[in-house]
Amino acid sequence: MSGAAGGPGFAAANRFIAEVESAAAGKGRLRPGYVLAGDEIFLLGRCRSAILKAFVPVELKEFCLSDLDLTETSIFDVLDRAQTPSLMAPFQVIFVRNVRQLYTRGAKKEEFAALDRYFRTPNPQALLLFVADFLRIPSDARRMDLDDKNRFERLSETLGEHCGMVELARVSEEDAMRWAVATAQAAGVRLEPDAARELVDALGADMMMICSELEKLLLYALGRGRITLGDVETMVLSAKQRSLYELTDAISARDRARAIALLHGLLNTSDAGEDAAIGHLYMLARTFRQMLVILEKNVRDSRAIWQALWQGFRMPPFAADDLIRQARRYKSRRELTRALRLIARADLELRSSPPDKRLVLERLIYDLASEPKPSSLGWSSGQLSFEG
Repeated sequence: MSGAAGGPGFAAANRFIAEVESAAAGKGRLRPGYVLAGDEIFLLGRCRSAILKAFVPVELKEFCLSDLDLTETSIFDVLDRAQTPSLMAPFQVIFVRNVRQLYTRGAKKEEFAALDRYFRTPNPQALLLFVADFLRIPSDARRMDLDDKNRFERLSETLGEHCGMVELARVSEEDAMRWAVATAQAAGVRLEPDAARELVDALGADMMMICSELEKLLLYALGRGRITLGDVETMVLSAKQRSLYELTDAISARDRARAIALLHGLLNTSDAGEDAAIGHLYMLARTFRQMLVILEKNVRDSRAIWQALWQGFRMPPFAADDLIRQARRYKSRRELTRALRLIARADLELRSSPPDKRLVLERLIYDLASEPKPSSLGWSSGQLSFEG
């Protein structure tokens, strides 16, 4: 599922992969080293897979592939291995992790001098790949954190003098949707636009999770040729929302300790950890909007809920009774609109690249699970949109 294009966010990885494939076919040449800069694991995985496919035969893997860590191996040993021809394989591929060790305390003059010497006369039968996943490059480079920007400039001025720089930026929601649609199309399945949007929104544009869930959806849609919004709600949202409804149950019961513990569980079991925060907020906002409609339309049983909530804004069937029960714990519309305001404020804070996303979420859950102060309910709520 790695072959589909996905828009501008995939451009750097696609260029690198095309360069690798061209070199493997004897139509081009690779540079002696590359820096894979950025913490987008999905794109890093695509780049690694392309290298392994092109230059690491399965039967020679243990002789020509090295995964080295600069916390355990010095850069001098890395370069010595790159310079020494292998007796068992015609070509060596060396991945170097924890590159940030080159930029910790001290000038590291000897290390950079050794790198400079190696790249003046590199071994043409070796390829060095420096994995700089300590950087976070947002989909919009203009929003890069100042510290990350300084680190990236330092990388460019040092390793970038000798190596190709491959910027593995985070994938935007639009690019993630394009990738999902193109990947499904390549498999002979039509992913409907609203289904693609729901898939990406629900998973917070986490490409590893989107890839995993899309594989399940393609199997689910086998023989039908299309993936609908209902399919996404059934296959993707239900699994994720089981934990989420436990969280909203604790929030609506004003059980702060349990709510915080459940939040930590969500973060710890998510592949993206605290980087999935936007996705969790989206799901929370959606659930509180559903509760608001349930309360306003005085829904009392699961049979009536399907008339109250429209297609594309419904919860999985297993959650209907739970959500009705949770909604009825709130005394008024004002309490639920207060919750939506708190979530909106946290969303704005998260999108401003706070130093600690987990702290933002913990504070939000604590506030949501606390009894509202009278002053916080004395405002005019105005009109809110309940569109899913």
